[in-house]
Amino acid sequence: MAEQVIWGIHAGKTGDAEALFAESNCIAVGWPDMGDLSAMKPSREAFKARYSSVFPSKSAGHVPVAAGQLFRFAKEIKVGDLVVFPAKLDRTVRIGRVTGDYVYRPELSKAYPNHRPVEWLNTFPRTKFSQSALYEIGSALSLFQVKNFADEFRAAISGETYIAPVSEDEAVAAVVMESEQSTEDFVLKRLAREFKGHALEHFVAHLLEAMGFRARVTKKSGDGGVDIIAHKDALGLEPPIIKVQVKSTEGSIGEPEVKQLKGNLSGGEKGLLVTLGTISSKAELFARSVPDIRLIDGESLVKLILEHYEQFDSRYRAAVPLKRVYLPAPPEGE
Repeated sequence: MAEQVIWGIHAGKTGDAEALFAESNCIAVGWPDMGDLSAMKPSREAFKARYSSVFPSKSAGHVPVAAGQLFRFAKEIKVGDLVVFPAKLDRTVRIGRVTGDYVYRPELSKAYPNHRPVEWLNTFPRTKFSQSALYEIGSALSLFQVKNFADEFRAAISGETYIAPVSEDEAVAAVVMESEQSTEDFVLKRLAREFKGHALEHFVAHLLEAMGFRARVTKKSGDGGVDIIAHKDALGLEPPIIKVQVKSTEGSIGEPEVKQLKGNLSGGEKGLLVTLGTISSKAELFARSVPDIRLIDGESLVKLILEHYEQFDSRYRAAVPLKRVYLPAPPEGE
C-alpha cells in the first residue's frame, strides 16, 4: 500500500488565515479572482490559461508556479492525504488529514475562498522536529508537497521514534549553506538585471565608497580599460591608487582581461577586476604571480555587498533589497 502523500500549506505571509483553518476545520488558499475552481477542466494547461487571463501582468515564469498550486489544491490533493501546517502565530506545527473534496466557500472567507475540509489530528511544538524538516515546511510556496522529511511527520502522528538520517549539526550546516546560496543567487540576479554595463561601474564605485575609499567612475569611452579610479585620500594623490575594471558579463573572465588590467598599471598603482561571473583558472594563476592585482568574482562580490550593505544609500538598497536575519551557526570546522 502506497504511503499517504503529505502536503505542506501556509496560511498567508502573516498567518491571516490561521483562525479560518482552526475554526472551520479546513485548509484554504487565496486567489479569489480565479473564482470557483471546481468548474475548471482538470488540467494544468487550463489552470495556466485561466490564471494568465485573470492576471495578465504576471510574468511567464510566475504563471505556472501559481497556477500549479491552485491545480494541486483543487484537483491533485486526495481524501486521506496528510497536511502539515506550520502556524506562525503560536509557532506550532499542526498535522491533519484531508476529509473531503474541493469546495468554493467565499461566504466563509472572501480572501481565502478555496477550501478543503480537514480533520486536525494533532498539534506539536516546533522543537519536536529537526531543523531540516522545519526548513522544508518553510517553503516560499503557499502549497507544496513534503517529500524529503515526510517520514518524520508520519512518525509524529503515529507516535513512533524518528531517527534522522543526518545529525542536527549536519542539518544546520546544510540549511545555512542553502540559505547563503539562495541569497547569493538573488543578489547576482538583481545586479545583472538592474545594473547593466556602465551602471554596474557606478554600483561598484558605491561599494568601494562604503568600504572607505574615494571612487570616481571614468568616462564611458576612452577609459583605456579602466572603469573606476579609487584611492583613500580626498584628493587622490596619496598611494596606492587603485584602477578598477568592471565586467558585467555573467560568463568566465580569462587571462587576457587580467593582462590588460596589468598593462594599465604604473608607478605603484594597484589593479582590481570585478565581475558578476567567474574567473578562469589561468586568470587566477596569472593574478597570483602579480602582487598588485586582485580579482573579485561574483561570489566574492556578494560577500562584500553583504558585509557593507548597512553603508549603502537608499537607491542601491532599493535595487538590491535585503533584510538582516540570523541563522543557526554551523559547527566549527564546517
